[in-house]
Amino acid sequence: MFFHKFGDTYAIRLERGEELAASLKELCVTERVRLGTLSGLGAMDHVVVGVYDLAEKRFCPNVFDEPLEMTGLEGSVTEREGEPYLHIHASFGRADGSVIGGHLSEARVSATAELFLRTLAGRVGRVFDEETGLNLLDFRLEG
Repeated sequence: MFFHKFGDTYAIRLERGEELAASLKELCVTERVRLGTLSGLGAMDHVVVGVYDLAEKRFCPNVFDEPLEMTGLEGSVTEREGEPYLHIHASFGRADGSVIGGHLSEARVSATAELFLRTLAGRVGRVFDEETGLNLLDFRLEG
Protein backbone atom coordinates (compact mmCIF):
# COMPACT_ATOMS: atom_id res chain seq x y z
CA MET A 1 0.00 0.00 0.00
CA PHE A 2 1.18 3.46 -0.88
CA PHE A 3 -0.52 6.65 0.27
CA HIS A 4 -0.07 10.38 0.52
CA LYS A 5 -2.11 12.88 2.50
CA PHE A 6 -3.27 16.07 0.80
CA GLY A 7 -4.98 18.31 3.35
CA ASP A 8 -7.78 16.21 4.85
CA THR A 9 -7.68 13.53 2.13
CA TYR A 10 -5.54 10.43 1.67
CA ALA A 11 -4.82 9.22 -1.87
CA ILE A 12 -4.19 5.47 -1.63
CA ARG A 13 -2.84 2.90 -4.07
CA LEU A 14 -3.15 -0.79 -3.27
CA GLU A 15 -0.90 -3.35 -4.92
CA ARG A 16 -1.56 -6.81 -6.34
CA GLY A 17 -2.61 -9.34 -3.71
CA GLU A 18 -3.52 -6.81 -1.03
CA GLU A 19 -6.84 -7.17 0.75
CA LEU A 20 -8.75 -3.92 0.45
CA ALA A 21 -10.67 -3.72 3.75
CA ALA A 22 -7.74 -4.96 5.86
CA SER A 23 -5.38 -2.48 4.18
CA LEU A 24 -7.76 0.42 4.77
CA LYS A 25 -8.23 -0.54 8.41
CA GLU A 26 -4.45 -0.75 8.84
CA LEU A 27 -4.11 2.77 7.41
CA CYS A 28 -6.84 4.08 9.73
CA VAL A 29 -5.12 2.53 12.77
CA THR A 30 -1.66 3.80 11.78
CA GLU A 31 -2.85 7.30 10.86
CA ARG A 32 -5.42 7.49 13.70
CA VAL A 33 -8.34 8.10 11.36
CA ARG A 34 -11.62 7.76 13.26
CA LEU A 35 -14.09 9.53 10.96
CA GLY A 36 -14.14 9.74 7.20
CA THR A 37 -15.62 8.82 3.85
CA LEU A 38 -14.24 6.38 1.29
CA SER A 39 -14.44 6.15 -2.49
CA GLY A 40 -12.54 4.12 -5.01
CA LEU A 41 -12.14 1.87 -8.03
CA GLY A 42 -9.80 -0.86 -9.17
CA ALA A 43 -9.38 -4.45 -10.34
CA MET A 44 -10.08 -7.47 -8.12
CA ASP A 45 -9.93 -11.24 -8.50
CA HIS A 46 -11.72 -12.28 -5.30
CA VAL A 47 -14.59 -10.48 -3.59
CA VAL A 48 -17.16 -11.28 -0.94
CA VAL A 49 -20.22 -9.05 -1.11
CA GLY A 50 -23.67 -9.54 0.28
CA VAL A 51 -26.98 -8.21 1.35
CA TYR A 52 -28.43 -8.03 4.85
CA ASP A 53 -31.35 -10.30 5.70
CA LEU A 54 -33.27 -8.22 8.21
CA ALA A 55 -35.58 -11.08 9.21
CA GLU A 56 -32.62 -13.32 10.07
CA LYS A 57 -30.39 -10.43 11.21
CA ARG A 58 -27.39 -11.61 9.21
CA PHE A 59 -25.45 -10.84 6.08
CA CYS A 60 -25.84 -13.30 3.22
CA PRO A 61 -22.43 -13.40 1.53
CA ASN A 62 -21.75 -14.13 -2.12
CA VAL A 63 -18.21 -15.13 -3.12
CA PHE A 64 -16.81 -14.31 -6.55
CA ASP A 65 -13.43 -15.63 -7.71
CA GLU A 66 -13.04 -14.15 -11.18
CA PRO A 67 -11.64 -11.03 -12.87
CA LEU A 68 -13.72 -8.05 -11.71
CA GLU A 69 -13.56 -4.30 -12.24
CA MET A 70 -14.55 -2.37 -9.13
CA THR A 71 -16.76 0.23 -10.77
CA GLY A 72 -17.52 2.03 -7.55
CA LEU A 73 -16.83 1.91 -3.84
CA GLU A 74 -18.45 4.07 -1.18
CA GLY A 75 -17.98 3.78 2.53
CA SER A 76 -17.54 5.33 5.91
CA VAL A 77 -15.03 5.16 8.72
CA THR A 78 -16.38 5.52 12.25
CA GLU A 79 -15.42 4.06 15.64
CA ARG A 80 -16.50 0.95 17.49
CA GLU A 81 -14.97 0.06 20.85
CA GLY A 82 -12.14 2.52 20.25
CA GLU A 83 -11.12 1.01 16.91
CA PRO A 84 -11.77 2.14 13.32
CA TYR A 85 -14.97 0.61 11.95
CA LEU A 86 -15.27 0.44 8.16
CA HIS A 87 -18.65 0.13 6.44
CA ILE A 88 -18.13 -0.37 2.71
CA HIS A 89 -20.41 -1.03 -0.26
CA ALA A 90 -19.09 -1.71 -3.74
CA SER A 91 -20.15 -2.69 -7.24
CA PHE A 92 -18.13 -4.84 -9.64
CA GLY A 93 -18.30 -5.31 -13.40
CA ARG A 94 -17.95 -8.82 -14.78
CA ALA A 95 -16.49 -9.89 -18.14
CA ASP A 96 -20.01 -10.34 -19.58
CA GLY A 97 -20.98 -6.78 -18.64
CA SER A 98 -23.20 -7.72 -15.71
CA VAL A 99 -22.71 -6.04 -12.36
CA ILE A 100 -22.64 -7.49 -8.86
CA GLY A 101 -22.39 -5.66 -5.59
CA GLY A 102 -23.46 -5.10 -2.04
CA HIS A 103 -21.91 -4.84 1.40
CA LEU A 104 -18.19 -5.54 0.96
CA SER A 105 -16.56 -8.04 3.31
CA GLU A 106 -13.45 -8.93 1.29
CA ALA A 107 -11.75 -7.81 -1.90
CA ARG A 108 -8.34 -8.93 -3.15
CA VAL A 109 -6.57 -6.64 -5.60
CA SER A 110 -5.60 -8.28 -8.89
CA ALA A 111 -3.91 -5.30 -10.55
CA THR A 112 -4.36 -2.08 -8.58
CA ALA A 113 -6.89 -0.12 -6.55
CA GLU A 114 -7.17 3.66 -6.33
CA LEU A 115 -8.89 4.93 -3.21
CA PHE A 116 -9.55 8.24 -1.54
CA LEU A 117 -10.18 8.59 2.18
CA ARG A 118 -11.47 11.99 3.24
CA THR A 119 -11.10 12.57 6.95
CA LEU A 120 -13.64 14.54 8.93
CA ALA A 121 -13.27 16.42 12.22
CA GLY A 122 -15.14 14.90 15.14
CA ARG A 123 -16.08 11.44 16.30
CA VAL A 124 -18.97 9.13 15.45
CA GLY A 125 -19.32 5.74 17.05
CA ARG A 126 -21.39 2.63 16.52
CA VAL A 127 -24.02 1.13 18.78
CA PHE A 128 -25.59 -2.30 18.39
CA ASP A 129 -29.31 -2.14 17.65
CA GLU A 130 -31.26 -5.17 18.92
CA GLU A 131 -34.20 -4.60 16.56
CA THR A 132 -32.16 -4.71 13.35
CA GLY A 133 -29.05 -6.56 14.52
CA LEU A 134 -26.89 -3.83 13.00
CA ASN A 135 -24.21 -1.50 14.38
CA LEU A 136 -25.85 1.89 13.82
CA LEU A 137 -24.31 5.36 13.89
CA ASP A 138 -23.98 6.71 17.43
CA PHE A 139 -23.40 10.44 17.82
CA ARG A 140 -22.83 10.35 21.59
CA LEU A 141 -19.02 10.26 21.22
CA GLU A 142 -19.03 13.90 20.10
CA GLY A 143 -19.32 16.48 22.84
